[in-house]
Amino acid sequence: MFTGIIKAMGTISGMERGGGDVRLSVRSEGLPFSTFAVGESIAVNGVCLTAVAFHDGGFDADVSTETLDVTALGDLGVGDTVNLEPALAVGERLGGHFVSGHVDCVGHVIQQEKDARSLRLVVEIPADYARYMVKKGSVTVDGVSLTINEVSGNTFGVNIIPHTAESTNVGAYTQGTTVNIEVDMLARYIERLLDKDDDGVSMEFLRAHGYV
Repeated sequence: MFTGIIKAMGTISGMERGGGDVRLSVRSEGLPFSTFAVGESIAVNGVCLTAVAFHDGGFDADVSTETLDVTALGDLGVGDTVNLEPALAVGERLGGHFVSGHVDCVGHVIQQEKDARSLRLVVEIPADYARYMVKKGSVTVDGVSLTINEVSGNTFGVNIIPHTAESTNVGAYTQGTTVNIEVDMLARYIERLLDKDDDGVSMEFLRAHGYV
C-alpha cells in the first residue's frame, strides 16, 4: 500500500531484457536502501514492484510481461527519471490517498501550460476509465497523488504546485508524455457495490441508511 507522496526520484541505470520480461535497475540517493530487505515493495512511477536485489545506491526489480503490457514502464530507457515511493509503514502519516500500485491504464498528456507559479495538465485516458474521474476526487499519475480539477469526456485536469513539479518527474512532462494512471480504489469498490446486477448495496439502501 502506498500514499502517492513521492519520497525520492531515481534514475534507470539498467534495462535487461530476456524472455519477454525486464530486469529493471534503479539508482537513487534519496532512499535508505541499507534499511530495506529483498522482497520490499517499491513503487516506480506508480507501479508496485518487488525489489529482488539491492546494490550501492539502488535496487533491481523484475517487470513481468503483464506489467509491461498495462503500464508505461516498457517505454523507459537508461537515464530516464522515475518517481519512487517505498511501501507505507504502520504509523506513517497518510498524506495523499490510498494507492495500491496496481496501474489501471496508460494516459497521455495532451495539454501543459503555466498557471501563475503552478503547472496545469490535461491528461487523456481510455474511455472505460473516465467514469472513475470526478471533480475534487483523487487520481494517481506516475505514482503521484493528485486532485482532479475538472473532467471532460475522457480527459481530466490537474494542477501541479511548484513543490510537486520540483520533487517529482511531473515537472518535466510535455505534450504527448505517456503516464501510468491508477484510479481511486474507493471508486472501484463503490461501483461494484452499486452494480445493478448484484444484490448488494443500492442507492436506495445508502439513502435509507443516511449515507447519501
